[in-house]
Amino acid sequence: MTTEVKLTPRPDAPKEAGEIPAAPPSTRADMMVEIKSLSLWYGRSQALKDINLSAPRKCITSLIGPSGCGKSTLLRCLNRMNDLVDNVRIEGTIRVGNRDIYDQVEDVDALRKRIGMVFQRSTPFPKTIYENIVFGPRILGVRKRAELDEIVESSLAGAALWDEVKDRLHQSALGLSGGQQQRLCIARALAMKPELILFDEPCAALDPMATAKIEELLVQLKRDYTIAIVTHSLQQAARISDYTAFLYLGELVEFNATERIFTNPANDRTQSYVTGRFG
Repeated sequence: MTTEVKLTPRPDAPKEAGEIPAAPPSTRADMMVEIKSLSLWYGRSQALKDINLSAPRKCITSLIGPSGCGKSTLLRCLNRMNDLVDNVRIEGTIRVGNRDIYDQVEDVDALRKRIGMVFQRSTPFPKTIYENIVFGPRILGVRKRAELDEIVESSLAGAALWDEVKDRLHQSALGLSGGQQQRLCIARALAMKPELILFDEPCAALDPMATAKIEELLVQLKRDYTIAIVTHSLQQAARISDYTAFLYLGELVEFNATERIFTNPANDRTQSYVTGRFG
């Protein structure tokens, strides 16, 4: 039995029937992320094997593949979160915004300001909605109340949450619904004005209506930000992403425009996965 993934048009999708985005551009100026010969080991276990991938600016790139294939490991390489794991060894290079993020002179704290991250489960701080948003800017030295107020409004508006919470900014963020909490976490990332935002299964714990709001928001955000998202949902990747990378057993099997991955993949393993034959 196979599962068909239907491609529903994105809000910004090409209007002409049959028009498919081209393969990712090749010039460095067009790229936000450039990964070359990336391999990673947890102790003696190799989790990523010679990954080469370049993700364009102001696009959504989805990472798909079965559990344990290396999607989240690859995503966490992009803001060096794997540095926090014992016995990790990494080879290869990753450039974000044309800077080598593993260069010895790279400030990791500054890097994570440039690269926001939203996790599978919402992680609001046990503070007010307002204090959640200004937490990062205050660490960076922003003190003026008018400036903080502007950051709060613009960030919440950017996460499509301002109209829902503007009258309760000084109430606990823990009183928000699950979907609202996830959008609050997105707003908290936007407050740092990142170049790249990473999403690790951001809708896994949400109901279909909340998921639809997050997906619509991501499509809007790519106008100003580059987005990389790990998702187990093939339907979600097909709906919102411009480009899709299929990983299997730590290898990058195929990377191309999403429509091509789902309608005319170049690799038989990709074809088998997107049609539900395994995974």
